[in-house]
Amino acid sequence: MAQNFRHDEILTLAREQGKVTVEMLSRHFDVTTQTIRRDLSDLCESGNLTRVHGGAILPSGVVNMGYEERNNLATSQKAALARMCAEQIPNGASLFLNIGTTTEAVARALLNHKNLLVITNNINVANILATTPHSEIILAGGVLRRSDGGLVGDVAAEIIRQFRVDYAVIGTAAIAEDGVLLDYDFREVRVTQAIIQNSRKRFLVADAIKFSRHAPVRIAEMSDMTAFFTDRSPPAKIEAQCREHGVKIHIAGGEPLVV
Repeated sequence: MAQNFRHDEILTLAREQGKVTVEMLSRHFDVTTQTIRRDLSDLCESGNLTRVHGGAILPSGVVNMGYEERNNLATSQKAALARMCAEQIPNGASLFLNIGTTTEAVARALLNHKNLLVITNNINVANILATTPHSEIILAGGVLRRSDGGLVGDVAAEIIRQFRVDYAVIGTAAIAEDGVLLDYDFREVRVTQAIIQNSRKRFLVADAIKFSRHAPVRIAEMSDMTAFFTDRSPPAKIEAQCREHGVKIHIAGGEPLVV
């Protein structure tokens, strides 16, 4: 009975806050962290929640989490794979950076690079890189999505199409088990597709949480990428697809899986 009560209240808290953590729930219910981990495992196995580092989130496939919740998820993992991605981008390169908290982490990792030309539809990326005098930044116009500082829609996509750059660094909301990259806003996806089509090398940066998330709008295939930067080995089907199409997988703290 107590367990069922906790499960119901854990789901209520997850709906209200977007994410629940083991430590927070342990204090809330005055039970051990081991008890909470078992509760979360049960709720994830039943499909009510999705496990993330330190806790769990709602497995929504229609509405994305709020910007602040996403920004606070897997922060150390994002920073590690962002540094790894930035190491593959030389000084003097031109690149796109799209919307997302992971691409914002890449922007921070690029602050010491010299003579970059960065085109972005992410106001947060532009603000991050504006703190260094070493890069030129072009902000694509479009419809402002106030929730996260993204510029979306056909105007932004048309501006992107005026360029042909060395690298695209893109994030994604979810990665399906067949390697399809997914997002929530079709207006954002149009811009990301233009970014992919107008770059010579395409770098996907996505932490392992994206393997367990769902979203309704198709961006591209994993096979369209040049390299994939993540923090954990991907599922076998995705790894096989990368191997087949020559997509190099970089795992933070490890050697590339595909050469």
